[in-house]
Amino acid sequence: MYIELSETIVKEIDFQNISEDRKLNLRPLIEFIQQKIAHKKVANINFICTHNSRRSHLAQIWAQVASAYFKIPNIYCYSGGTEATALFPKVAETLSEQGFKVFGITQSDNPVYAIKFSDNSLPIIGFSKAYDNPFNPTSEFVAVMTCSQADEGCPFIIGAEKRIPIRYEDPKVSDGTPEQSVVYMKRSLQIASEMLYVFSKISP
Repeated sequence: MYIELSETIVKEIDFQNISEDRKLNLRPLIEFIQQKIAHKKVANINFICTHNSRRSHLAQIWAQVASAYFKIPNIYCYSGGTEATALFPKVAETLSEQGFKVFGITQSDNPVYAIKFSDNSLPIIGFSKAYDNPFNPTSEFVAVMTCSQADEGCPFIIGAEKRIPIRYEDPKVSDGTPEQSVVYMKRSLQIASEMLYVFSKISP
C-alpha cells in the first residue's frame, strides 16, 4: 500500500468516532461478509447511489482498500446508480490527496479513471454507471444503498442476495462553496472509517 495512503489510515482513522447507532447500521454488512468468508465464498458488494458520482464510489474504493488492509480475501467491490452521470472530479482529487494514485483513462462526459492503492494491486476502475451495468455482478451480491433517494426510488435490486441501507450525507451540498474541499475530505474519511471498521471485524 502506498505510504501516503497508509499514513492517512493510521493518522486520520479513529473507530471511536463511529457512534453505536452507526455500528449497528454496519452490522448486517459485517455479517454478510463474514458468512461468505466462513464458507470460502466470494463476497461481491455493490454500493448504490442515485447518480454513482460521489458516495457510492467512495464506499466502493474504501471498502476494497479496507479488505486489502486487513488481508481479507475474495472481496470484490463495485458501485452503480439508478442512473449514470459522471464521477465527480472532486472525488478523484480528494482520493489523490489522501494517498491514492488516480489516472484518467478516457476523457468524455463520463470519464473513466484507474484508482490504485498499491503499485502491485489491480486498479479500481471508476466511472459512473447504472447498478445493473454489465461491469457489475448480476447475481450473488449484496446491494448497499448509500443514499436515501436510491433506497426509496429503487425498491427491488435484481440479483441481490441482500439489501443493506448505509446512508451518507451528499458532499454535493458544498459544491461551489469555500468549504468544498473540507466537506469532501470529511465525507471520504467518514466512509473510510466505517469501511475499515467493517473489515476489522471480519475473521479471515
